[in-house]
Amino acid sequence: MADDPRFLTLADVAEVLNTSSAQVYALVRRGDLPAIKIGGRGQWRVERVQLEDFIQRMYAETRTFVDQHPFVEADAGADQARD
Repeated sequence: MADDPRFLTLADVAEVLNTSSAQVYALVRRGDLPAIKIGGRGQWRVERVQLEDFIQRMYAETRTFVDQHPFVEADAGADQARD
């Protein structure tokens, strides 16, 4: 078996993302993370390339969110009010 398999189980993806298999399943079922269903029991597999694309999309979405919602320390306003 290859060190870098092309397809990952939902448990493998959960380990990479440091989350639960249930969360990964939800991502797949919502269509956020493309996957295929194989075999008679319908086991889900995520292609490694799709996982990497998903991670890059999440970085982009996070950058957009941070840009639109700048972090403001709560104490900064209180310090200025005291000066």
